[in-house]
Amino acid sequence: MDPQTKTDTSQSFDRFLVDNGFVKADAMSKLLEQEKNGAQTLSQLLVSEKVLDEEELTKAKAAFFNIPYVDLRQEQVPANVLALIPQESMNFYNFAPFELKDQVLKVAVTNPTNLSALEALEFLGQKQNFQVQLYLASDSSVDTLIGKKKNLKRVVGEALKNIQISDAGQARPVQEKKQEQPGVIEDAPIIKIVEVILSNAIEGNASDIHIEPSEKDVRVRYRIDGILHTSLMLPKSVHPAIISRIKILSNLKIDESRLPQDGRFHMEVAKKSVDLRVSILPLIYGEKIVMRILDKTGSVPTLDQLGVRGLALKWIEENIRKTHGIFLITGPTGSGKSTTLYAILSILNTAVVNIVTLEDPVEYFIEGVNQSQINPDIGLTFAAGLRSILRQDPNIVMVGEIRDKETAEIAVHAALTGHLLFSTLHTNNAIGAMPRMIDMGIEPFLLVASVNVVMAQRLVRKVCQYCKKEEPLTKGVEEEIRKHLVGVPKDYIEGFDPKTLKIYKGEGCDKCGHTGYAGRFGIFEVMPVTTEIQDLILGKSSVHKIYEEAFKLGMITMKQDGIIKLLRGETTMDEIIRVTTE
Repeated sequence: MDPQTKTDTSQSFDRFLVDNGFVKADAMSKLLEQEKNGAQTLSQLLVSEKVLDEEELTKAKAAFFNIPYVDLRQEQVPANVLALIPQESMNFYNFAPFELKDQVLKVAVTNPTNLSALEALEFLGQKQNFQVQLYLASDSSVDTLIGKKKNLKRVVGEALKNIQISDAGQARPVQEKKQEQPGVIEDAPIIKIVEVILSNAIEGNASDIHIEPSEKDVRVRYRIDGILHTSLMLPKSVHPAIISRIKILSNLKIDESRLPQDGRFHMEVAKKSVDLRVSILPLIYGEKIVMRILDKTGSVPTLDQLGVRGLALKWIEENIRKTHGIFLITGPTGSGKSTTLYAILSILNTAVVNIVTLEDPVEYFIEGVNQSQINPDIGLTFAAGLRSILRQDPNIVMVGEIRDKETAEIAVHAALTGHLLFSTLHTNNAIGAMPRMIDMGIEPFLLVASVNVVMAQRLVRKVCQYCKKEEPLTKGVEEEIRKHLVGVPKDYIEGFDPKTLKIYKGEGCDKCGHTGYAGRFGIFEVMPVTTEIQDLILGKSSVHKIYEEAFKLGMITMKQDGIIKLLRGETTMDEIIRVTTE
């Protein structure tokens, strides 16, 4: 096998990284300390802390082990070359052939110290009369090449064949078999189909899974970065068994198919600890399932990572340090309101304050914060829970949502009696929160006395940094951009030149699933409730006048914030239009 996997064992990998300029000495010391005290390895920390990206880390390992590096993202691998090694072996040992020339088979490995993998390659080479040449590649590029992350259709197809074979002898569909033999839901192929649907969604960072029956088939869709993508079409015959399997996992009634049901279950996938919140709704062609994926291992992002900058960040930081009052975040379902609240609570979470939350559901788990979940079935609503929380001697209270007059009244009372309260509302913009609260029955004078700041937000998709390229700027788009830059304070003009406008887009690559986008962040509109704005609210002024006063303070709209992030090369015009058009 050429080249040999030899390295200077007297030099550790961390020392090698520092000596060769990959990582600075002080940064390495911090990482080694984190490795000692945490669950992540040095390699995982290097990537998660963004010291090196995965490909840079792989190049460093290649130099350390004296093995050539290959970027599989740039390789066009023929199907006949990939077929030279059995799929099971590639999955088990995590290696992949990518080129065959003159009886020399080039194979990408991810771990050159795995002797079992090297022995397996040597055996395969001898058996097929190939000389095997080793290259080092990143885990994700090998996974993508061998189909670990894209094997949904293949695995489900194999499971469906097994079902068809087992059905052939009895000549009846799964649906009938289920009625006579309920044990069919424990059939291995069905378990495999459900497991693969779930694991692919989790590994693909989906937020929701939709399983939707129609007249002739069943559609499986994943919501990734806020957009639904069809991933799989299944025959209608397996729908009852899949529904039953998920009901068993969620501890729901298998024989109830006429009423909606809600449940949840837990699973571990690829070192992720995940809760799935299940909602089942009867439709005319059967039951539809939607599963919300809650990653318990995910760390809470910072406000900067969420995209809060400029005066908006300054106002937020000032108002969360107050001892009392209400901090409201508004936006539609799925706009990231809860995540922003978690980011703020993480800043305030110290040993000298008592933070109590009431949520539906608990999405992140924060050490040191007392988190509770509502349960309307037993009478634990937001209003009832908030009353109890106020008897728990809290300094800071977070209520998942203000939905009714009773919750709004208790929230205002809490803010006026010395508590700092955070909550959310479903309105389209920041100023819309005020008439919404008044509409709930809160007196304007109580509102202005209790609300410190109102913030509105939406989520936009990020341009993929791996396939990002400059996009031609049309006259119409330039005019739209310049129109919205008028009046934007200098605090926000950072990371781009307003004189020379440039915009970017993602071409699409393996890293982003050929969408051109990877991940999401927020665009924001933050309005501090100053004395001038309080006077306008008490005087029942129009929304237009309140906006005028807010603009004088330096507030920018969500669309303006989106335009700024567009010019920083972080998102696209299509995304801004998609989330801000009303």
